[in-house]
Amino acid sequence: MGLAIADYHKTGRALKLRLFSPMFYEDEFPVPTLFREFENMPVLEQQAIEMATGRTLDVGAGAGCHSLELQRRGVNVTAIDISPASVETMRARGIAHALQQDFYDVDEQYDTILMLMNGIGIVGTLDNMPAFFAQLDKILAPGGKVLFDSSDICYVFEGEDGIIELPDTPGYYGEIAYTMQYGKVKGDEFKWLYIDADTMAEVAAQHGYRFAIVKNGEHYDYLGSLARCE
Repeated sequence: MGLAIADYHKTGRALKLRLFSPMFYEDEFPVPTLFREFENMPVLEQQAIEMATGRTLDVGAGAGCHSLELQRRGVNVTAIDISPASVETMRARGIAHALQQDFYDVDEQYDTILMLMNGIGIVGTLDNMPAFFAQLDKILAPGGKVLFDSSDICYVFEGEDGIIELPDTPGYYGEIAYTMQYGKVKGDEFKWLYIDADTMAEVAAQHGYRFAIVKNGEHYDYLGSLARCE
């Protein structure tokens, strides 16, 4: 994805960014959406940006569209991504604090942590949730909040009769394996988590956090918030 972001920034064009998964047909990720302005963002992302306050961390920032908007609003934002090409692009686009950093390596505290474009997907599997909340314990400032959007992908298992039958397989149905390919460069397989609101509420409570739906989307998606239980 970082290579696609860098090409699009430099030339206004990019090759196909192909997305593969055993669960779905081959798909194409629309690279231009990573450069969208505030007025073209989904309403859930707009809501999250308007709620960001204090020292803010933009996780998996990509091309930096959310961080740029926050900067325009005077928010003290740090954008992180694991891709060096993404970080280089964000700096070229004028983001003052863009770091090549893994979420789990962050060691400073933030008042708002943004995980947009299903950014909580980086958790990968429900089994990784303890590590995720342990990291929040370290980097979420007192009184702080995490804002993230996700989807309940139960609709994938809806039959022609309209009945949803979840697969009778080990693991949580929202754990999806993906591989990306840009030109001739193919990345390693990675797990991505889509988590339904009920499961998120249950897992959060187990780790001492309060979950709330900020806003529901139009198709099984939602903007959620996490905060420490008082």
